[in-house]
Amino acid sequence: MDQFPYIFFLGIGGIGMSALARWFRANGHQVSGYDKTETPLTQALEAEGIAVHYADAVENIPTVVRENKAQTLVVLTPAIPADSREWAWLRAEGYDIRKRSQVLGVLTQGRRTIAVAGTHGKTTTSSMVAHLLHHAGHDAGAFLGGIAVNLGSNLLLPQSPGAPVVVEADEYDRSFLTLRPDVAIVTSTDADHLDIYGTQGALIESFRQFVGQIKPGGTLLVNHTADASVAAAAPAGTRVIHYGLDAAPGRELFAAAVTAQGHEFHFDLHGPLGALPGLALAVPGFHNVENMLAAAAVAQIEGLDAAQITAAVAAYRGVKRRFEFVATGPQGQVYLDDYAHHPREIEAFLRSVRALYPGRQLRVVFQPHLFTRTRDFAEGFAQSLSIADEVILLDIYPARELPLPGVTSEIILAGITSPLKSIQTKTQVLAGAQTDPLEVLATVGAGDIDTLVPELKSIFAARWKN
Repeated sequence: MDQFPYIFFLGIGGIGMSALARWFRANGHQVSGYDKTETPLTQALEAEGIAVHYADAVENIPTVVRENKAQTLVVLTPAIPADSREWAWLRAEGYDIRKRSQVLGVLTQGRRTIAVAGTHGKTTTSSMVAHLLHHAGHDAGAFLGGIAVNLGSNLLLPQSPGAPVVVEADEYDRSFLTLRPDVAIVTSTDADHLDIYGTQGALIESFRQFVGQIKPGGTLLVNHTADASVAAAAPAGTRVIHYGLDAAPGRELFAAAVTAQGHEFHFDLHGPLGALPGLALAVPGFHNVENMLAAAAVAQIEGLDAAQITAAVAAYRGVKRRFEFVATGPQGQVYLDDYAHHPREIEAFLRSVRALYPGRQLRVVFQPHLFTRTRDFAEGFAQSLSIADEVILLDIYPARELPLPGVTSEIILAGITSPLKSIQTKTQVLAGAQTDPLEVLATVGAGDIDTLVPELKSIFAARWKN
């Protein structure tokens, strides 16, 4: 990549794209980019010295990019629409344009790579691995799909060329097939992104290809919920470790004595690389215990001892918008926020909330993400959301998609069995928050529902002060 002093990002505000942008800037490249919407993340990039514009017009592309074609690399996210003016011009002019995944594949070549894949759980698990190594003083880099609270970033810069790098391996658009990991984790292979794959079978085949690219002598950690054919695709000589929350036949890595104590989950790890008793995880959730099992096993593989791992687990504070405690009130009221956008994720999150707050009234505000995902999983969304006592649905967040006939939040609402359910606007949600009784509230989703978080936090702070 040294041949490109100028790097231009189409979709620089994406969480994975911004990590790459930060990496290139830290390594001396002049970085700029376009995104359609100004966000706290793009504002942070600008504050770090990266030029960002928000109107899709060729004249907004920086002059150094337009005048130095041979010295410019254009990095593209699949979320950029096909009718983008800037993309069309850059293509017509013959710029070197590569997908984010291709660039990530190049950057990890020659490095020891720890890749975390899965239809859900990969952001949290990869951030856990990066945190455990970093907390122990073990030199490592990381490209993450979320803002790790401990790191305050989605990027961890390695200090030496020989340091391993932790990568969130994204299955969307088969992006993870550019990676050749030394250690791979597969957290789940549930049906998702069927707009790309068509069938779950095609998705699973993609995971099989990913696992088949593990380097000789490498290690695969695979969750017990993953399709069995995925582990079978590991190259000969790969060490395969099956993991899950509970002990079961054929499961080498599991937890025992799992208890919820306040906001913490306490557990013992049992695995082929040695037991780790008395772990305390301050980011609650049974699914997070499961994620930490895999992360801690990777830390063992990388040479961390029991004391280092125990201390690092206790210090882990999670990822923004993953089981995030936003506010607590004087009578024990709780406001949580989570990025869950798949039925399995929502079920895992809400069941863990129930375990933490048994008998409490649970209200969930959910924003469906993508028309195709809503169409494909409406029944699953309804079932998982019905764990709550009250469900409020927002309209579908379209992201890269155009509307589909008959696909609205109504098709989820119809199947919800909770005593209270409704479809509301953001304005109505904020108005209700001013006066509605509150015990436990969770905002959930991957669209722009996060814009409600600071406003709700402010409303509750004012209510609880009086």
